Formats: sequence, C-alpha cells, structure tokens
Amino acid sequence: MGTATLPENKMGVMPVGKLLANMALPMIISMLVQALYNVVDSIYVSQVSESAVTALSLAFPIQNLLIGFGVGIGVGVNALLSKSLGEKNQEAANRAAGNGMVLALIAMTLFVLFGLFGARPYFEMQSENAETVEGGISYISICCIFSLGCFVSILGERLLQSTGRTVHTMITQSTGAIVNIILDPILIHGWFGLPAMGIAGAAVATVIGQWIAGIMVVIFNLKFNPEVQFGRRYFRLEGKTVGPILTVGIPSIIMNGIGSVMCFGINQILQGFAETATGVFGVYFKLQSFFFMPLFGLNNATISIIAYNYGARRPHRITRTLKIAAATALSLMIAGLLVFQFFPDTLLGLFNPTQDFLEIGRSALRTISWSFPIAAICIALGASFQALGNGIYSTIVSLCRQLIVLLPAAYLLSLTGDVHKVWLAFPIAEVASGTVTFLCFARIYRQKIRPLFDSQQ
Repeated sequence: MGTATLPENKMGVMPVGKLLANMALPMIISMLVQALYNVVDSIYVSQVSESAVTALSLAFPIQNLLIGFGVGIGVGVNALLSKSLGEKNQEAANRAAGNGMVLALIAMTLFVLFGLFGARPYFEMQSENAETVEGGISYISICCIFSLGCFVSILGERLLQSTGRTVHTMITQSTGAIVNIILDPILIHGWFGLPAMGIAGAAVATVIGQWIAGIMVVIFNLKFNPEVQFGRRYFRLEGKTVGPILTVGIPSIIMNGIGSVMCFGINQILQGFAETATGVFGVYFKLQSFFFMPLFGLNNATISIIAYNYGARRPHRITRTLKIAAATALSLMIAGLLVFQFFPDTLLGLFNPTQDFLEIGRSALRTISWSFPIAAICIALGASFQALGNGIYSTIVSLCRQLIVLLPAAYLLSLTGDVHKVWLAFPIAEVASGTVTFLCFARIYRQKIRPLFDSQQ
C-alpha cells in the first residue's frame, strides 16, 4: 500500500506560471478577505474607545501565537503530504493528515488553558488602565477557549492546499471572514435588539466565523479531496510521521512565537510614550495585512509546489517557481510601499483617530513601509526553506529580523525620547534579515537543489 500508484497531480505537470496563478490566486483572494475582516474588527472596536483599540493591540501577540501554532502544524503537514504525493506514497500522505490533526488538538488544549487561567495576569502585566485590561481579557479569553474552529479550519485548509485544491480553501476562508464582518457591528454595537457586547462581541464574531470555516473545511476534505484518505489508524501518533511534521512545523511556530515576543516587546517600549502609540502599532499591523496576507497566500502555494516537485525530482520547476514567486511578491510589496507613503491619512482615518493618533500613525506607516520590498524577497525565498525541510533557516531569519536586531534597535531609538524614531528599527532589521536570507538560500541551493540538476546530466 505504501507504494500505491497515484495519478499525476497538476503540481507536477501544469506550466509553472499558470500553476502558481491557479493555486495562489484563490489563496490571495481569501487572504485579502481575511485582512479585510481584521481591519473591520478594529474599525468597529475603535468606535467603542481608544482603550479598546489598545486592548486589541495588546491581545495581538497571543492571538498571533495561537494562529501560529495552527499554521506551523499545517505547514509541516503540507510539506510532508505534498512530498509524499510527489513520491506516489499514499500511506505516508494519509499518516501526515491524521497525525497533524492530533497535534492540532494538543495545541488547542494549551490555548484553552491559557484562556481560562493566563489571560488576566497577561493583561495586568501590561497596562494599568482598567478598561484596557478588562476589554483585553474578555477578547482573548473567548478566542482561546473556543479555538477549536481556528485549528480545524487552518489544518483542513492546508490539506486542501497540499493537493492543489485552493479554490475550496478560498471558499472556506472567505465564508468565515464574511460571517465575521457581518456579525462584527451586530455584536459589538448591539444591532437588531441584541445587547451591545463591545470588544467581546468582536471576539464572538471571530470565533463564529472560524467555526463555520472549520465545519466547511471538514466537509470539503471528506467529499472533494480523495488524495487524502482518513482512517482510525492514521490518528495514532507515529515518530516517523510526527518527526518530519515538527521538523518543518516547529520552526514555523517559533517564527510566530518570535513575532509575538516582538509585538509584546514593542508594545512595552511604546507604552513608555503613551497608550496611543501602542494603539497605532496595532492598527499598523491590521493595515499591513492587506499586503502581507496575500504575500503569505502566494507563499503557501509556493511551498506546496516546491515540496511536490522536490519529491518528484524536478529541479527546473523548483527554480522557475521561486523566480515567479519572488517577482510577484516584490511587485505586491512595492505597491504596499507606495500606498503607505502617499495615503497614510486616508488609511488611519478609518479608525476614528485623534490628532495625536494621526500624527504618530502617519510617521509609523511611512517609515516602516520602507522595509516592504526587502521583506517580499525574504518571504519568497523563505518558501524554499520550509518546502525542502530546512525550516530552521526560517527561524534564523526571523530571529535576526524581530529579536536580535529589531527589539534592541527599537529600545535604543526610544532612548531619544522621540517615538517617531522608534519606527526606524523596522527597516534596519529588514536589511539585516535580508542579508541572512540570501546566505541561507545560497546554502540550501548548493545542498538540495543543485544536486538534482547534477543528477540529470
């Protein structure tokens, strides 16, 4: 059974440009919808109070870490499953899917416990504003305790992506996000006779959207994804399956963890100026998601294609995929740079800003966005690290970008007493991470891609 013959997947035969567009466009569209609901959340919450916006900003590191665990496990499953399908090994593909589900449930349990017992200490450590603390506790507790929908939807979407069924992924992600967008004003402000729930309403809307997406993704995998077969025996954890999943997944989780630590650290630095600056940082993250989320959609498609063709030993398709992905990513992020440079007031005006908020935000958007083009190339090349089983390189790059360089630079710049100078830490850190990315890519090319070309001569 382990060597059963499978029909050739489109990832091995379709022209690379068409294939990347075919797989990435649905994910980019769904990611844009995801970015839209992130922004809509903050727009409606900003109508509650500025403290509510700050509470969302302080909650972001935990929410990001929760999603990071789901994505990390999903990326590990994605890489192993795509590689197994490229090798025509159905049994290994099934084990990857089943073991990934068990790992996702274990991760979910950790966040449920945090929601029950860790939310209050976490917020009380960061703010003395009672409205900020209580709003943050209610928001993150709901998101963590009811996180099953989030984990199921993320992993199920990765299973669909691994077999090239990205249209189904687009449908599930977009449906969940649209439900969230519709429910946000109803629950936050109490429309149609319902009680106004404030920031807690934003969390309930998010959870309901995730659960609907989770239910849909289970149905789609069972009905439309025959290349992944489920059975009770595949849900028993096996070292030979868990090992490769975690080898790729743990670095991805650590990267998100690093991002959460970075956000926590920057929030603490900015709290030394004013809570307004912390709120601005949170709004920046929502706005930049309009460009980074599609980039990650492109990245997810790139990982699947590279992993499949590495298993099928087709190096020309690997390098062609990387070139097209890098050019597309760079174009997208240059567009982001131009929007942030020329229209910061328009973007910030969505969040009911005070004059101080607008002044700090304008500086933040214009300064940080200079890092976008470098980030585009780093993320595009970084897809090869995860797809080829060298996820540790992605961890190294993230460490350089977000901890080793960014936080110390931000702290030192904060000592000037000028909050506007703190934002310079972001482009400084991106230059450092870009250098490390190129060095790591050169190494992985020599070790894994070039030998495939040599073997064909």
